[in-house]
Order: sequence, then structure tokens, then C-alpha cells
Amino acid sequence: MNRQNKLRSRLVVGICLLSTLIAGPALADKNDAKPFDLRRGFADIAEQVTPAVVFIEVESTVKLGGTELRFNNPFEGLDSDLLDRLFGGRLRVPQQREFRRSGAGSGFIISEDGYILTNNHVVNGADKIRVKLRDGTSYDAELIGTDEQTEVAVIRIQGKGLPVLPLGDAEKLRVGDWVIAIGNPYGLSETLTVGVVSAKGRSGMRITDYEDFIQTDAAINPGNSGGPLLNVDGEVVGINTAIFSRSGGSMGIGFAVPINMAVAIKDQLIAEGRVDRGYLGVMLNPQEVDDDMAQSFGLPKRGGALIAEVQPESPAARAGLKDGDVITTVDGKPVNGNAMLRNTIAMVKPGTKVNLQLYRDGKAVNKTVEVGRLADAAGLAAAAGSSVKKAADLSLNETLLRKWGFALAPLSRDEAQALGLNEQTGLRVTQIRENSPAARRGLEVDSVVLSVNRREVESLTALGKVLGGDDIDGILLRVRLPAGHVVYMVLRAEE
Repeated sequence: MNRQNKLRSRLVVGICLLSTLIAGPALADKNDAKPFDLRRGFADIAEQVTPAVVFIEVESTVKLGGTELRFNNPFEGLDSDLLDRLFGGRLRVPQQREFRRSGAGSGFIISEDGYILTNNHVVNGADKIRVKLRDGTSYDAELIGTDEQTEVAVIRIQGKGLPVLPLGDAEKLRVGDWVIAIGNPYGLSETLTVGVVSAKGRSGMRITDYEDFIQTDAAINPGNSGGPLLNVDGEVVGINTAIFSRSGGSMGIGFAVPINMAVAIKDQLIAEGRVDRGYLGVMLNPQEVDDDMAQSFGLPKRGGALIAEVQPESPAARAGLKDGDVITTVDGKPVNGNAMLRNTIAMVKPGTKVNLQLYRDGKAVNKTVEVGRLADAAGLAAAAGSSVKKAADLSLNETLLRKWGFALAPLSRDEAQALGLNEQTGLRVTQIRENSPAARRGLEVDSVVLSVNRREVESLTALGKVLGGDDIDGILLRVRLPAGHVVYMVLRAEE
């Protein structure tokens, strides 16, 4: 009898739990949205939000030609002057050719008078932007502003009383929360996919300069870029931006820019047409503060951001920050790593005073810093020899030398001309390690690396983004050798 009572009790509890799940947050009536009902799935949310999700088509002009091609001498011993007379020496393309390139993406309306949020890579460089709504209405759109460093862009269409998506708070998201992605993958409009928040605060992905991504397993594919990521209340919590994929399609790893960051960028783009970022003037230690580092610096626990160098005459220097300080909070908000500190300060309006708590010699210290303007720091960094960039370039070249046996440097205009190149593109090979993979494949000093893994590289920063982390093994180079030949070569890491 006791067993029957226990079973009956468990059945009652199970029914109650199921009822709770089905009813969901039925008592909630946030923003007059329909409560989430498990029995209807996400249909109610789709009906509410899809009118404000837009399909974006762009056109841009691409110019080709107008370059000068030099014939090379592939025949040992033949007179080059004779070849010049036979082949005309140079072949000149008479004029540039233009062709139209089209693209597509997604976006969503955030104001009744037509402001739309999307991704920078969807609209940047476009000559013409066309927006199509769910009801088939089309508008020509104006580009208000873009921010490549966060992949946020704002465009606008002329309209009144347009459907609008409410904006939520990405900081309230928890790993495991339901999220919904809506967009136009492969041109298939109003496509809805569902998943969960897989992780928060993803950085180091080398997708943008300022990264704090929401990771989700909701299917995101090409064409979803710029579309909204929503919670179950139908509020936007992110802008779908990138995917990790080995095939080009969704593999269940998508990344979205948190809406809190996007709104801060949006406000500046609408008000000023550009983004002003704050800066402290410190170089952070590349190694995060782990348990061993925390013990060495007298911290009670891991976390924070360790200052490796303070730039002279910077806001940090004026506030008395020193090398070896570990910043643990900004205005009371905990700092859990370098990326978080960088993102937090970047979002602070220049001229604003912030309170930093830091550890120095094992003791907590408070410092007030008036945040500077990042754009104003460019001249200071140049005068100081741009130590941050030099350190990054040095670190990248150390990796190249260690794994593949070569080092690179930016190609100046004079060097391009000296090498017989018509354009200042690529990176110049400055060093080859003996018996390295690069040496065995025939890479030479003064070769010019044009692309890596089929992506053009015009700077060491761009190359760093292509290579991603330190775990990459093989690389495909497209190289112009000193003799003038352009070749492909694959290098496998040797460690």
C-alpha cells in the first residue's frame, strides 16, 4: 500500500511539473507579449516578431583591370632584351572593367520611423541597399553608419508606424536559455530556427576586434547575418553575426553580438555617424590571470587583467597605474579577463571617470581614471613606437618562425616598386629558417605572400585573424617569388 501511495504521489508531482511547463510563464505579461506556451511551440513568437525582420539586398561596384603585367624570362641563357622585343615586354590592360556584385543578409527594425540594425559586413561598401518587409513592401535604405570593430551597422528606411522588435537585456541570459534566430539564410525569407545559449562572453575568436559573443546552437547559415537572436519573450538579445563551420553551413556553433553592445554602438552611429571608444593606455599581459598567476601577485582568487606596460602620458599613467597592477573591477563590475576589461573600457564615453579596483603588492587599491579617447591615442602610440602593435607582430612572427620557418613584414610602397610590383599588396618575407618547412618548399626572402588559406593578407593583423589560434597545423600560401612567378605552396608545421 505504501508503494502505491508513493507511486500515486510521484504521478501527481509529475502532472504538476508538466502543467507548469505547459503553462510556462503564463502569469508574465511582459510588453503585452503572449506568454510562452509549450503546447504551441514558438508559433506565437514567430507571428509577433517576423513582421519586423527584414531581408536586405545590396549591390556594389567592383573594378578590375588597369594593371600592368610583366613577362618573365623562363628560359635560362636567353637574352631578356630579345624576349622583350618578341613579346612586347609588357602587356597593358587598356582600361578598368566594372561589374556589379550583389549580396544579401538580414536585419530588424528598431524604431517606427525606420531605423534598422544589421551587420557591418552585410552593408559596408554597398552602392545600393534595398530592404524588403514581410508584406512584400520594398524600400531604398540609407546607410547611417557602420562599425567594423564590432560588426554592427545601422541603416534607415523612410516610413511611419513600422513594426518594431523590442530590445532585451543580453546580460540576463543564462547558458541553457531558449533562443530563436530569424533571418533569410540562402535567400529563404522568414526562416526560424531554435536552440539554446551554449555559452556567453566568447572572445578570442578573431571575428571582430571587440568580442563578447553569445554562442548558440540555433542554426545560423549564410544570409542570417544581421538578423535577430531572440529570447522566449520575443525580445532581441543579439545580432546573429558569424558561424563556425568546416562546410560553409551550420554546425551548431553560431555567434551573436550582444544587444547591449550593439545598442551602445547604434546610439553613437545615429548621433555622430562614428564610434568614439574609451581607452586607458595600458598593455595587458597576454597570459590570463590563472591560479598560479593569482598566487604570484597576491590575489585572493584568479581573474582580473594584469597590466604588463603603462603607456607614458596616458590616462592610466596620469591616474597612477603601474606595471604589475591587476585590475579586478570597473565601477564595481568584476573583470574576469583581458577581453572583458577591453570591451568595458571601450564602451565608456571618453571623458568619463571610472573607479578601478586593483591589486598591487597583494593589497587592494582604488584608483579613479578619466577615460581617454581611443582615436586620440593613435598619435601617442605612434610617438611611443606603437609598442602594442610591435609586440603583437613580434609574437606572430615568433609563431611563424617556430612552426613553419619564416617571418613577415608589411610591404611598403618603395619595397613594392623595388620588387617590380604594381600594387602595395601582401606581406614581404624577411627571414627563412634553414631546413624549415618554408625552406624545403622553396620560399625565399623577398617573396611576397599574397594570401593565406585563400584569404588575402595585407597586414600582419589580417594574417593573425586568418591563422586564428596557435593550434593550426597546415597553411596554404599563394606567393609571388622574387623571380616573379606566382605559386601555391602548402606548409606543414614542424615543432
